[in-house]
Amino acid sequence: MSLIVKICGLSTSETLSAALDAGADMVGFVFFEASPRHLSLEAARKLGREVGVRAQKVALTVDADDATLANIIETLRPDWLQLHGQESVARVRDIRQRYDLPVMKVIGVKSKDDLAPLPGYAAVADRIMFDARAPKDATRPGGLGVPFDWHVLDGATRDQSFILSGGLTIANVAEAIRIARPGGVDVSSGVERAPGAKDSEMIRAFIRAAREAEINLSEAISHAR
Repeated sequence: MSLIVKICGLSTSETLSAALDAGADMVGFVFFEASPRHLSLEAARKLGREVGVRAQKVALTVDADDATLANIIETLRPDWLQLHGQESVARVRDIRQRYDLPVMKVIGVKSKDDLAPLPGYAAVADRIMFDARAPKDATRPGGLGVPFDWHVLDGATRDQSFILSGGLTIANVAEAIRIARPGGVDVSSGVERAPGAKDSEMIRAFIRAAREAEINLSEAISHAR
């Protein structure tokens, strides 16, 4: 399975086009007012139409209620729901069943202790994303630009289908892929000039770096056999 590259927090046609033209597999749109990447429904409708079928659309929410989720789904027509809050296993299961959409549950990680909920979430979510755990005083759960120790994930999952997020940049994505060997990588603040302001060239460079790292890892594994 080839590496999934997800560019999250897109908010303009220019940067969305850069992500699509560079071959992003997933493009993420944030629906959380505390985030500088928050989109209105009207903006999301426009950008969603521009995506078409060129990539999978991901709607990121944080502890959203059913009415909010229904409005987002009706407007964006996402391919995935990304749940980035404190949603319980039961809530994730209920959302998956109610809306009949694939669900990606985000687990914040700082130490191995943070992986304790993984089996429960893995049983009800279609995919797991590991992100850096936000500090207690943070006003939002992600997009903070801080990586975690990727070695924490050693032996944590049965397969490599998870998405790795949290502080990834053009400079460190190759090392992250080499160490964690994820099924995909997700970037937001790592391709921004300022919080919420994506940079088209940084997006293109990140995708290139991720693709090159995937090739290099594949070759290294082949040579080691």
